[in-house]
Amino acid sequence: MTTAGKMPVIALEEHYYDAELAATFDGPEGRGGEARRRLLDLGELRLSEMDAAGIDLQVISHGAPSVQRLDAETAVWMARGANDRLAEAIELHPERLAGFAALPTPDPEAAAAELDRAVTALGFKGAMVHGLTNGVFLDDKRFWPIFERAQALDVPLYLHPAVPHRAVVETYYQDYLAEFPSLLTAAWGFTVETATQAIRMVLSGAFEAYPSLKIILGHMGEGLPFLLWRLDQALSRPGNRPLSFREQFSEHVWITTSGNFSTPALICSMLELGADRILFSVDWPFVQNEPGTRWLQGLQISAEDKAKIAGGNARRLLKL
Repeated sequence: MTTAGKMPVIALEEHYYDAELAATFDGPEGRGGEARRRLLDLGELRLSEMDAAGIDLQVISHGAPSVQRLDAETAVWMARGANDRLAEAIELHPERLAGFAALPTPDPEAAAAELDRAVTALGFKGAMVHGLTNGVFLDDKRFWPIFERAQALDVPLYLHPAVPHRAVVETYYQDYLAEFPSLLTAAWGFTVETATQAIRMVLSGAFEAYPSLKIILGHMGEGLPFLLWRLDQALSRPGNRPLSFREQFSEHVWITTSGNFSTPALICSMLELGADRILFSVDWPFVQNEPGTRWLQGLQISAEDKAKIAGGNARRLLKL
């Protein structure tokens, strides 16, 4: 817990498993062993590891792929049940835990309604969506009712990775997966898939249609802060629809440090987006808490910027 004079630390890409929902997972996302033990814990183990690392609050979200690959009918009742059970766990530790909702995106209208219920009735702080929804990117207009509801509620949507589309896996990664299985996920596949999703969000016109829509990207913005100038310049060349990519991205996107404790990457992101757009996260339990908070505390940046990144920005964005 926060003590007098201590900088509050909030981590907001911290995962869990709902046992009923996780039973539907297979492949690389069907975590077992020690990772599953931690994912299923919403009490003593989670809190003790937060305490050991000096984390005051976790904003918890379901691990990938959540309900994004289920049929529409199943996704609706699975998401509702998982959100209800997460809310019950949060009620036991309301000063230490908060939540992002699982959304049944296979039924976009139901997903918008579930977002409304999760925020207004359960007290959640937004929602997390994992990768593609049964092969379809989130920028598709069928999903725009979710954006409309998120804007009306003034809560962010966190775009989180999942295993890439099967055709991409077979073409880009399959040759090396036997020796380097992480290439498919955290090493590269997750980044490419989620960065592409974020780029498509800008190109789709969703931010023009919903000018107050807020998006969060993890893993230091999935590499996009480093590429913003080039993306903006290339998309401004003749033949493209007029669009200020860099401006729209910077106005609508916040990024987190989840699983990316790189000081050069942080400095690049601060120069490109500003410290106000960066939020501390760990990516627990896939990444351990203590390396993250140790890195945060050791950063040679101003005390004001460090406090913003550690928790101040999250408090403002999520209205904690």
